[in-house]
Amino acid sequence: MTSQTVTSQTVTSPTSTLAELGWTSFFASQISTDDLEHAIPVRVMATHRGHLQVAGDGIDALITSYVQGAESEQDYATVGDWILMTRATMEPDRVLSRTSLFQRGAAGTGRRLQLIAANVDTLFIVSSCNLDFNVARLERYLVLAREAGVTPVIVLTKADLADAPADYAAQAAALQPGLLVETVNAHDPQNLAPLTDWCGLGQTVAFVGSSGVGKSTLINTLTGAGDILTQDIREDDAKGRHTTTGRTMHRLPHGGWLLDTPGIRELQLTEAAEGVEQVFEDIVALSQACRFADCAHDREPGCAIRAALDDGALDPERFRRWQKLASEEAHNSTSIVERRARDKTFGKMVKSAAKSKRRNR
Repeated sequence: MTSQTVTSQTVTSPTSTLAELGWTSFFASQISTDDLEHAIPVRVMATHRGHLQVAGDGIDALITSYVQGAESEQDYATVGDWILMTRATMEPDRVLSRTSLFQRGAAGTGRRLQLIAANVDTLFIVSSCNLDFNVARLERYLVLAREAGVTPVIVLTKADLADAPADYAAQAAALQPGLLVETVNAHDPQNLAPLTDWCGLGQTVAFVGSSGVGKSTLINTLTGAGDILTQDIREDDAKGRHTTTGRTMHRLPHGGWLLDTPGIRELQLTEAAEGVEQVFEDIVALSQACRFADCAHDREPGCAIRAALDDGALDPERFRRWQKLASEEAHNSTSIVERRARDKTFGKMVKSAAKSKRRNR
């Protein structure tokens, strides 16, 4: 990979102290005195094609996203990341270890990983009290949150337009014991007060959800700003036209940071086996009671899951959703491992060919 040259402009921002940006001892412990002689820590506030918008102690700059010596997707920065930026060149030196990382298989058939957001404290999973409400989709987002070790909070918007918003909340709360669920009117700032508990100084919250559920309206209300475009719902299907096009962090009045992510298309679970197990821990516990360790939960004798389905203790639809997500996760993760092995083999072949060419000169 060849190096890139990017023109960067620094804008002094006196309010952007490291603590306000979410800097903690976890990140400070990764930097030595020698590091600070040539580099400075900054946080990625937004991502663009080939560029990062970063902020630090009095710093606001647009820099290249290219990291010298990066070997995998995880070596590159995504929104929410903390990186060391070289003082002389204003280029990324390295990405600091993360407290959390959301990633997924990239859209298409390449099976590469796509980084979504890093160092998030709380994930607001947004759905709405209308036709967009989908239990299977909520479970997918819950798997992502549990896998990353981030606290999930389900936020149900448009409660003011629904006849029985409590019914939607009950369905969501039933997905996991102790799951936090809030029903809100995204247009009413006072109605969003329960969400501010997760939005204190230096805290980072992320929003995920399908297009049209009101994420942009919710963000505009929480931030007290109108800089994120919104569009109306089509009456025929209760869907909205998606408007957000990039991942950006927005300052919250209570001192936290709100990270908006665009509608995620072709959402696939990759390397998230632990998350699947946590969200479906009741089914996993049943499977461990089966007579055979490799039980397919079909017609095998001594299958604890079939017994639970037969006596009504296990919802057949939930069981089918677990099978689908577990199968999808296993398939995608295998594809990633295979691609990494192919890339490693190809890299060795290139190095070997280069050595051979030098010897034959």
